[in-house]
Amino acid sequence: MTPSPPPRPPQLGPLLALRRSALGWSQQRTAAELCTAAGVPTLSRHEVSRWERQRRVPGGFWLGWLAIVLDVPLVVLAEAAASTRRAGPTRVGGPGRATVASARPAGRTGPGRAAGRAGGTTRGGGARAMTTG
Repeated sequence: MTPSPPPRPPQLGPLLALRRSALGWSQQRTAAELCTAAGVPTLSRHEVSRWERQRRVPGGFWLGWLAIVLDVPLVVLAEAAASTRRAGPTRVGGPGRATVASARPAGRTGPGRAAGRAGGTTRGGGARAMTTG
């Protein structure tokens, strides 16, 4: 009999949302508590939302403060953040929202291609993909 694989660490977004809800806090209150603890007045509830939806993963600075404010061991949050990063970004599909696969045109793209065209579109009228590297 094959042993079952070890359980994967939880994803960070749901972990943050569950802990915040368990405390009875809104995203706004969570952001305010983080700002107070860290002495940084610029974190908004929108950033907390992005973390919970896994649109972004907080770095070490905010993970440390999240551990303190939400009373979760830092190692648990760090493992969840690493697991979330390995899984890749969460993309929202639907009207007006491009997914990673649909955001790239089928042909070759690169610097200079379709450059200088009004609106930044290719000959076919599709959206021009920005490439790096």
